[in-house]
Amino acid sequence: MSDQIVVGDGARFDVERSREQVNRLRQDLKRYWVGKDDIVDLICICAVAQEPLLVVGRPGTAKSDLVIKFAQAMGMDTASEDYFEYMLTQFSEPGEIIGPIDVNALKQGRHMRRIQGKLPVARVAFLDEIFKSNSAILNTLLTILNERKFYQDGRPEPVKLKMLFAATNEIPENPELGALIDRFPLKVESRSVRGQALDELLLRGLQHEVYKAANLRPWVGRASLDDFTGLKLYLDGMLQRDFDGEVFHRARAFPEEVFQLFVRVMRSLEKEFRFEVSDRKFIKLYKLIRTRAFLFHGGVVNKGDLVLLRYIGDRSGDLEAMQQSVDQMLRID
Repeated sequence: MSDQIVVGDGARFDVERSREQVNRLRQDLKRYWVGKDDIVDLICICAVAQEPLLVVGRPGTAKSDLVIKFAQAMGMDTASEDYFEYMLTQFSEPGEIIGPIDVNALKQGRHMRRIQGKLPVARVAFLDEIFKSNSAILNTLLTILNERKFYQDGRPEPVKLKMLFAATNEIPENPELGALIDRFPLKVESRSVRGQALDELLLRGLQHEVYKAANLRPWVGRASLDDFTGLKLYLDGMLQRDFDGEVFHRARAFPEEVFQLFVRVMRSLEKEFRFEVSDRKFIKLYKLIRTRAFLFHGGVVNKGDLVLLRYIGDRSGDLEAMQQSVDQMLRID
């Protein structure tokens, strides 16, 4: 019998059915691009874990298309308030992201924002060129990513955000952006595939053009946002069951041998690529690896789940080399 949980409205949630639905969406979406399988996997893992994902790549490498089709595959209307998409520039203002100041409220001495159609009411968001924004935007985003809140009239208000994806042409080496970069535990490169799979690229690209002209979206409705949020709730319960008072029974789901390999690989990467994994990121990576194990094979973490360590780099120039280094350490072909 499938595991079931009771969600907030009292309805019963079938965990195994939703896991199957999410995996069906994950596998189906891979058919629409060339060489993007790893990115689709990471999108789904981060969506279940409700952790932000950064996609790095030159223009024209399907960064935004991946996120849009993923949202549509969940049955979302990307023109609705549930989905927010925006391209940031150095001239972007907080009002463009969290809503303009309500002039009528301001006349009454209240600093309120009109948030309809903006990030605070969206459940899925995509921010393009995230590192081109100014300090005011960055501070706002840090608060939203850290605490899932923003401020109305000086008071914290929760946002509805469940999934945030961002894109950039490159990860800037700017100390002022370090805090925001660290909020993305995983970063994946979307590379051009023209040199490796020209005919397949043309085939998929022309198919997209046909779908667009005919207003067809065959990827729509493979799963629902509720499937993802329900699985997150179930995973939170799994993590809570690993605690017995102050005792942490990690080995129940993350065997000691695999955990020690996880730690060794991570330390080796820190030394080789001269960067530091923060305590916060370490906790996030642990959770993401547990999420992958649950989503992909429904069980205990194994060595294959450590492939997520391919994507922990903080510099654009390290991303490909780090992937090769992890594959070598894990002996993955």
